[in-house]
Amino acid sequence: MIPQSQPSQDPRPPQSPQPPALGAGAPRFPEPAAAASDPAWALDLQRLFRSFNGQVAVDHVTLQVPTSSFYGLVGPNGAGKTTLLSLATGLLRPESGSAHILGKSVWENPQEAKQLVGIMPDGLRLFDRLTARQLLEYTGRLRSMRKEIASERASDLLRLMDLENTGGKMVADFSAGMTKKITLAAALIHAPRLLVLDEPFEAVDPVSAANIRDALTSYVAGGGTVIVSSHSMDLVQRMCDHVAIMAQGRILRAGTLDEVRGERDLESTFIDLVGGRHTGESLTWLQH
Repeated sequence: MIPQSQPSQDPRPPQSPQPPALGAGAPRFPEPAAAASDPAWALDLQRLFRSFNGQVAVDHVTLQVPTSSFYGLVGPNGAGKTTLLSLATGLLRPESGSAHILGKSVWENPQEAKQLVGIMPDGLRLFDRLTARQLLEYTGRLRSMRKEIASERASDLLRLMDLENTGGKMVADFSAGMTKKITLAAALIHAPRLLVLDEPFEAVDPVSAANIRDALTSYVAGGGTVIVSSHSMDLVQRMCDHVAIMAQGRILRAGTLDEVRGERDLESTFIDLVGGRHTGESLTWLQH
């Protein structure tokens, strides 16, 4: 009896199927990170890139934010600050690069990463047909909080934001400053470990702003991390221990406040790095 021949064995390991090639105009999405991020960083961004209609908004930005820091992000209008924060927190998807929140990948483990962060984006749409109290309690319930805890924290936050007397008022009827405050309260209600705030003090009255600064400073002292985007150099100098200066989609300088500004004030350093200052120019037709 003639033995049947056995199929030859290929000594090479089987190859994983290759993904189809992307077309010239197809979007590129982040590849899985090669290694986990160090959880010592509250936020770890590696070479994030995003463009819109051919215009680069964030140009391969790498930025690491230490835990328990108060980190300021400053830059001129159109620098890419809002886009960068949106990429960092999962509101926008980058074309390449990675983002980790306390070691959790925003794209590989989005549910775990987003449980750790509270965000206050610029221009966020709210459920504005709810009252202020209803909005906070609803947000707490979305964060899997028990009803009584969500209600208790809503009361605390309304008091902190000086909104106790307007808790029964619909958010649609709020002024710009009041809307900022209730948005910040919603970002805080689940006690996140990282808080990302885009222009949090814009249109907020001085008394409320001082109360919010005190609350944020206490939050950082208790182990939380705050990232705040602002145009106010004075505010950043008074609040933040770290700062990054951004322009044209890139981080120009980042580090501790003293490392970034050197022997001068932050505004002077910012103007030198960013440029665009015009001196000696005037409009003759405005002179009287």
